[in-house]
Amino acid sequence: MVKKKANPDRSICVACGVCVLQCPRNALSIHKGCYAVVDNEKCVGCGLCAKACPANAINIVEKQEVANG
Repeated sequence: MVKKKANPDRSICVACGVCVLQCPRNALSIHKGCYAVVDNEKCVGCGLCAKACPANAINIVEKQEVANG
């Protein structure tokens, strides 16, 4: 199974906070009132934030696996 995550585009995010309110895992926050950021440990890529975003600033992408060692 491919793991996914939210990927906000800082250049078009309007920092409205709608994504933060929609996230059931509390994985999003607004950084210094400027743009949304994702906590990759909490995000499961459900897509609720992307569907709710009025600026269409969030895409759901594959998580990059980090190799240990």
